[in-house]
Amino acid sequence: MIIKFREKTIQQDIDFLREYLCNFGFEVHETNGDAYTIFSIVGDTTRFDANSLYAFKFVETVVRIQEPYKKVSRKYKTTDTIVDIGGVKIGGNNVVIIGGPCAVESREQIDLIAGLVKTAGAKILRAGAYKPRTSPYSFQGLEQEGLILLSEIRKKYQFPIVSEILSATDIPLFLNSVDMIQVGARNMQNYALLKELGKIKLPILLKRGLSNTIEEWLMSAEYILSGGNDNVVLCERGIRTFELSTRSTLDISAIPVIKKLSHLPIIVDPSHASGSWEYVESLSKAAIAAGADGLLIEVHPDPEKALSDGQQSLKPERFAELVTHCRSIAEAINRTLK
Repeated sequence: MIIKFREKTIQQDIDFLREYLCNFGFEVHETNGDAYTIFSIVGDTTRFDANSLYAFKFVETVVRIQEPYKKVSRKYKTTDTIVDIGGVKIGGNNVVIIGGPCAVESREQIDLIAGLVKTAGAKILRAGAYKPRTSPYSFQGLEQEGLILLSEIRKKYQFPIVSEILSATDIPLFLNSVDMIQVGARNMQNYALLKELGKIKLPILLKRGLSNTIEEWLMSAEYILSGGNDNVVLCERGIRTFELSTRSTLDISAIPVIKKLSHLPIIVDPSHASGSWEYVESLSKAAIAAGADGLLIEVHPDPEKALSDGQQSLKPERFAELVTHCRSIAEAINRTLK
C-alpha cells in the first residue's frame, strides 16, 4: 500500500501516521521528495480499511497494491480448487452440467424432471424450494415442503441437489436436504448469511450480483472462505447493463479473469443471463469455450405452464441436444464434460 501526503505536510503529522500504522503491525518505509512525502507499507493489509486513512486531512492519496481478498486469490493457492458435490467434482479439467427447473412445483413435476435431466447428462439437479421474486404476488416456492421433496428425489435417483437459500435461519433445513447451497444474485452481499455459510462445510454456489464488480464478488467469496468453508463455486449469471435485448448481459470475460485472479471454480448460468430459451445453447457453448467449469441450466417439461421463469427454460429434448453439443466443445479444448 502506498500513501502520499499532501504538499507541505508537517513532520509532526508524518510521525503521527507512522506510529499509527506501526501499531497495526505494518512496516513503514518513508521516501522524501522535494514537495511530497510517500509511505510504502509492507504487511498484510487485507483486513485494513485503506479508505479510513482519508480521515487524516494530510493524506492525499492511498493506493492498494495488494488485492483486498486473500484466501480466494490465486497467489494464496496456485492450484485449482476442486469442489466435491455429492461425489461430483467441479473444477480442474472437469466440465459439469447442472440442470433442472427454476422451482419445485409438485412431487410429480420434480420427479419427472429429475429423471429426464439425469438421463440427458446432468450430474447435479438444480431446483428452488425458496424463490426470491421481484413481485410479492409471484410464486415464492414450496419452501420447506419443497426441501422435503428434494430430499426424496435425492435418495430415489442418487442425484446431488443444489438449491437456493434466502435466510441463515434456514441453514439447518438445507444441511439435511441438499448437497450444495446456492446464494442468489440478490444475496451476494448479504454478509450475515455469508458468515454463517462460512461455518459449515457444505459446498456453496455463489452467484454474482446484478451490478457487482468481480472484486466485490470475490470479496463475498472471501467471507465464506475466511469462516473456514473452502468449498465455494462461483457462478456468472449476467450483469445489468444498458442492453434490453436480453434479461442481463452475460460477462464471458469474467471467466478468464476469475481464472487468473482466483483458484475457485467458475460456472455459468446462461438461462438467467439471457432470459430466453432461444439463446441458452449459444451462450452455453461460448461459456465452455471460454473455460467455464460447468453450466447451470433451467429445464422444464412444459415451460408454458411453469410457475416461474418458463420463458428461459429448455424442454428436456433440447437440453439433451445442448449437452451433446457442449461435450464436443469441451473435448475440443481437451476437457472432460461430466
